Amino acid sequence: MKMSFLDEVEAYSNKVIEIRRMIHRNPELSYHEFETAKLIAEQLENDGIETRRGVGGTGVLGILYGKNRDRTIGLRADMDALPVQEQTGLPFSSKNERVMHACGHDSHVAMLLGAAHVLAQHREELPNNVKFIFQPAEEDGGEGGALPMIRDGALENPHVDHIFGLHIVGDVPVGIYAIKTGAIMAAPDSFRIEVEGKGGHGSLPDQTIDPIYVGNQLISALYGIRSRYMSQTKPLVISVCSVHSGTKDNIIPDKLLLEGTIRTLDEDLRKEVKSKIGTMIPSLANSFGASAKVSFMDNAYPVTYNDPEITKRVIGILSKIDGMKVVEIEAVMGGEDVSRFLQKAPGTYYFLGTRNDKEGLIYSNHNSKFTSDEDYLKFGTLAHVLIATNNW
Repeated sequence: MKMSFLDEVEAYSNKVIEIRRMIHRNPELSYHEFETAKLIAEQLENDGIETRRGVGGTGVLGILYGKNRDRTIGLRADMDALPVQEQTGLPFSSKNERVMHACGHDSHVAMLLGAAHVLAQHREELPNNVKFIFQPAEEDGGEGGALPMIRDGALENPHVDHIFGLHIVGDVPVGIYAIKTGAIMAAPDSFRIEVEGKGGHGSLPDQTIDPIYVGNQLISALYGIRSRYMSQTKPLVISVCSVHSGTKDNIIPDKLLLEGTIRTLDEDLRKEVKSKIGTMIPSLANSFGASAKVSFMDNAYPVTYNDPEITKRVIGILSKIDGMKVVEIEAVMGGEDVSRFLQKAPGTYYFLGTRNDKEGLIYSNHNSKFTSDEDYLKFGTLAHVLIATNNW
């Protein structure tokens, strides 16, 4: 099999950009990616790729069979958009109010469809089976889309041995693949703390148990967990991001609600932090005469873990691509649903930079002005192709 596919990828790059723009113009939120899934399935079928629709909801699978039918490589892309009002001013801006591809999943789908097209032209030469996994609901943060797809057999028939995926990022310059062995992204746990005190008149705080005052103490205690109760050598983020209480300037309320996030790169630390919050917060609230109920989101994504040996091989593959550089990075404290696939099939997740100061492409993912540098999407497509044609 040929070692360089850049000419074929470049020949199809305008189609990849066209697909990306179609999806960008018609973004769909988690679990509602109906038109996106239809477009994906039609493109796969047009390339003569065996296709399965409705996997775990709106997920789509494609499969090409290689010489060794006992080995299967999975290539994964997510496809949902975010509840963001687009402000890019692009001619193909979102036509759906308050829905935007502000994280780049439109580009992820387009690049993987481009890879599927190129690989389909070489189906007789493939060393392994290649399964194309188009996943919904990555942005959900809880159940997500990977878990329903796994339950629906996405990694079976044929069984996926290794899985790979990439994510475009606005914080990394163009021309760079950013990668890391081991834990590359965090487990994103959400917490909810319901504080109950005793309300009353704002002029008589001594006759109340002020939940806002108690909440202030709880927030300080939460932020102290990192510096005073956990190992200083392990990354940990605890952020309170939502505080709700009260109705009027002269009424001390009865209740207060705190919501926030915990980010860890270690499963043992993850359990330890949640345990500490679960015991410390109610106890501290009680010391002020209030009560506090702590709960955590069910089914939060696990740590995204790159198999060290497989990742070293991926680094070697990517390092041979002319015009690109591979940079090993520190872990990112964002979370990713691809982590569930990587728990089942060891592999690698990595990043493709889109930041281009000269072109004004300077916005980070999830920003209302975020967009892709389309000239570099071909390098995402090429990376998929080269990984898939490696003999695993």
